Amino acid sequence: MEWIEIISAEQLNELKATSNQNPVLVFKHSTTCSISKTSLNRLERNWLPTEMPIKTYYLDLLNYRAISNQIATDFNIEHQSPQVLLINKGQVVFNATHFDINYSDLKNEVVKISASKN
Repeated sequence: MEWIEIISAEQLNELKATSNQNPVLVFKHSTTCSISKTSLNRLERNWLPTEMPIKTYYLDLLNYRAISNQIATDFNIEHQSPQVLLINKGQVVFNATHFDINYSDLKNEVVKISASKN
């Protein structure tokens, strides 16, 4: 996977704008949490760029907690860790946490979004 690391609040505007064209994924990761590491690893092992041609953003929420809080506010979601957000047209259309994070569910959501464009 090619992660775009979120290190500034300004990048949230970029990913929102990008989501107007294609969905984007945000992975909020706690680098000290074993569940977070496992969830990230499972996602990366299963990721097929040809099936999921979307931009993927990564947030180290321990180093950038303020940005994580801004994500919760901007998208009106409860903060969790680990957490994936699928954002389309500036809105969270799919949200999963902990061991509920899985590639198949994300892929299904991206396929639904793609089908609705046609």
